[in-house]
Amino acid sequence: MTLKYDVVVIGGGHAGCEAACASANMGAKTLLVTMDMNKIAQMSCNPAVGGIAKGQIVREIDALGGQMGIVTDRSTIQFRMLNIGKGPAVWSPRAQCDRGKFIWNWRTVIDHTPNLDVWQDQVCELMAEKGQVIGVRTIWGAEILARAVVVTAGTFLNGLMHIGRKMVAGGRIAEPAVSDFTESITRHGIRSARMKTGTPVRIDKRSVHFDELEEQPGDTSYYQFSYMGEARTLQQLPCWTVNTNAKVHEILRSGLNDSPLYNGQIQSIGPRYCPSIETKLVTFPDREQHPLFLEPEGEDTNEMYLNGFSSSLPMDVQIEALKQMPAFRDVKVYRPGYAIEYDFFDPTQLKHTLESKKLDGLFFAGQVNGTTGYEEAAGQGLVAGVNAALKCDGNNEFVMHRDESYIGVLVDDLVTKGVDEPYRMFTSRAEYRILLRQDDADARLTERSYAMGLAKKDRYDRWMEKKQAIERIEAFCKTFPIKAKEINPALEKLGTTPLQFGVKLEDLVARPQLNFRNLSEIVPELRELIESAPNRKEEIAEAAEIRIKYKGYIEREKQVADKMHRLENIKIKGHFDYNTIQSLSTECRQKLTAIDPDTLAQASRIPGVSPSDINVLLVLMGR
Repeated sequence: MTLKYDVVVIGGGHAGCEAACASANMGAKTLLVTMDMNKIAQMSCNPAVGGIAKGQIVREIDALGGQMGIVTDRSTIQFRMLNIGKGPAVWSPRAQCDRGKFIWNWRTVIDHTPNLDVWQDQVCELMAEKGQVIGVRTIWGAEILARAVVVTAGTFLNGLMHIGRKMVAGGRIAEPAVSDFTESITRHGIRSARMKTGTPVRIDKRSVHFDELEEQPGDTSYYQFSYMGEARTLQQLPCWTVNTNAKVHEILRSGLNDSPLYNGQIQSIGPRYCPSIETKLVTFPDREQHPLFLEPEGEDTNEMYLNGFSSSLPMDVQIEALKQMPAFRDVKVYRPGYAIEYDFFDPTQLKHTLESKKLDGLFFAGQVNGTTGYEEAAGQGLVAGVNAALKCDGNNEFVMHRDESYIGVLVDDLVTKGVDEPYRMFTSRAEYRILLRQDDADARLTERSYAMGLAKKDRYDRWMEKKQAIERIEAFCKTFPIKAKEINPALEKLGTTPLQFGVKLEDLVARPQLNFRNLSEIVPELRELIESAPNRKEEIAEAAEIRIKYKGYIEREKQVADKMHRLENIKIKGHFDYNTIQSLSTECRQKLTAIDPDTLAQASRIPGVSPSDINVLLVLMGR
């Protein structure tokens, strides 16, 4: 049987779902191929979305017209805004989700997306002719022809699971690995390698002594992920914290000889920023305890996730160690933690569109690019899906710069720097953090996405309404006069310096002790203006306040970004045979030849390319 589509997406995880929906919403006839339709967007590890920098990515996906934010809001059972005590550049939303409802909310989105079909099968072969992808074949004999193929296979490519010395082929617990597909890709000259990740034990909450744990409630604020979604409707549940102890560590250490990480079974690199509990013991031998977080898997299930206890130790060692903590002395588990090794493809072989440099029409997104995390995968999926659809129409490419989005930072890091461990996004990776705040993703991205055809009119209209409301508040604060004599008593009560003479309201907003909340109590006109804002007035007021309060910092960072754009505009691809330029360092020549960057700015971010090398290229470009 032969099927024909514009775009075929391989894998129904977070990257695949976003890729398929983005492609279809761009107008391309799209097919999503997944091994199990009942596990669409399965949260294989922690049932949570967002976190430091990851939350910003989700808001960017939403601002662009993606689906992750909407699905998350519909599935949230606890929401927290992280880093709220710091500056707004690093505020990061995070939501604990109901795992089952997350899957079915995603399934509903996919079922109601025009131009999108689903095929339950396993792909085993990539088909290509004369350097051009033409489709894929499946294990059941279906031949799917397409002008673009997006590979989002997660951890399934030659997946191998480990619990102690026991090894079982699989892409996820109780699910088969995908064999042969990697080899059908690498035969075209595309390099692959191996990575490792892991997941913790799952616990039956009926066996937990919660009186021995510290409760960690969520926020009750107005925050949510999607600019379009409605308020949270599911029951909001607490998480719980507990610490390991010396007895726990003693038992865990007794099993290190049987640990796949230390007995030679696992050779690949795991995620540095999400280490297993045995790695923590080896790396920090003097630590007497490590924090763990017990998190619900849903509002109607007894299954709980023990964050911080990722492990591939033998199952009896894992369970016995757990029982040394008073809260888990009678613990029952649904399954132990395990590690998994899988194939990925060197992302420096990709363009910034996430299309392969080797095969025309082949795109990669998610863990197959060496990343870790649902959010990083979904952001890549959206970029790949959009560009696959654009490829079919022969239109312009969709690429975001580093000062435009965290997704832009992510993609640029992958294709210019590559990975030597599973890549995870942090705010520290972005040099323009003040411009990439979680509160202004729609300001940065929605109009561009609407012009491209991904964001729809309802999303665009919602942003324009919000934009106008923000501008009204900004204009009001810029022009509204404040008289010293009338305001000083209130200012003294708020612990801030009295005025010597009259100022505009924006001058008061800039003070660290003052904000819209306390100023609204002493400036009734401001309160009335905020209350008159349409739809999500708290979000509108916060966005306006941040823009006023941090105006100087924002403008300064924009100037720095504009200077870098000058290098972004200097195209070098195809201009040089780097191996013949002896004034470049040997490492530089090797890296530039291997990666072949499009612009001078991209070249400047490649490890091993020094500022002096960039100056050499600048001189040669001048000639």
